[in-house]
Amino acid sequence: MPDSASQRILTTPSAYTRSHYLYVQEAGTLKSLNPHISRREHLESCLFFMVTEGSGTVTIQNVPYCLNAGDCVFLDCRTPYSHESSRESPWSLMWVHFHGSQADAFYRLYLEREGSPVFTPASLAPYRDILRALFELQQSCDALSDLLSHRYLTDLIAQIFLDAFQGSGAAAIPDKFRCIREYLEEHYAERISLDQLSETFYISKYHLLREYRRYFGTTIRNDLTSRRLTKAKSLLRFSRESVESIALSCGFQTSSYFIKVFKRSENLTPLEYRRKW
Repeated sequence: MPDSASQRILTTPSAYTRSHYLYVQEAGTLKSLNPHISRREHLESCLFFMVTEGSGTVTIQNVPYCLNAGDCVFLDCRTPYSHESSRESPWSLMWVHFHGSQADAFYRLYLEREGSPVFTPASLAPYRDILRALFELQQSCDALSDLLSHRYLTDLIAQIFLDAFQGSGAAAIPDKFRCIREYLEEHYAERISLDQLSETFYISKYHLLREYRRYFGTTIRNDLTSRRLTKAKSLLRFSRESVESIALSCGFQTSSYFIKVFKRSENLTPLEYRRKW
């Protein structure tokens, strides 16, 4: 007797798709009939699956997670993992293996924001719609299939982030960190140090660095530089101020450093940016 009934589609993307898009490797559904363990490791792939019925266990790097209908799993398959349906209530799954040029970066960001491999969204409906669309696209294989698959995989990742971090949205950001960000917005043109922020807001530097990145998805230094560059671009476009004047008014200590940072960000010097825009 077979262990499961499943629908599965495997794909072989083109070299262009591998280099430029997120792409489906496998997608499908599974209805477990008899409990059996599936094990993987060292697989260059990201896996998302959701439990639509029943229950089971996924073990990731020797850590077991009990899953029930409504739970989702998002993991990097290069790490050892296994999953097994329960005997009492065999599960049904929908799943997709995917990879691509941006997949590793997305997953690193997920981990940096302390994402858990297992989470429970408010609803499975958005995931069900995305997975169905991906499955159908792999069957059609027309000229736009790869591009549309990339779009749906990006939607999938965005939905994962929204649901996995639903407790760290705008409403959950502590007032202190809101105040710190408002302070940076108001004082971006001044010299701001981590020591100063730590003393001003009565918070340890380590906690400040870690939690700021967690709540806002960027470091304090990068956020401050981004604000300064945004203001500088506005002045370059809509004023006649010199590069030197703009650099100082936006919080850069010297024009040479401003030019270096600007070019690294925009791949243009400030004057080239002014001429082009």
